[in-house]
Amino acid sequence: MDALIQELDTKLRQWQPDIVTQVRQCITEIIELADQDALDILRSRLVEQEVLDLIDEPETR
Repeated sequence: MDALIQELDTKLRQWQPDIVTQVRQCITEIIELADQDALDILRSRLVEQEVLDLIDEPETR
């Protein structure tokens, strides 16, 4: 875990302020979900993007 914390600390100093704000917000949300044993309801961004891509695809007939 120490390696993860060190990497996050390094990245937070490198990223642009708006990215840092977004990352902090996401991490806070993940911690809150973990505290509630609710991580299983967190949707994968990949799956969510796949669904959006399917919706945006033109209909073929």
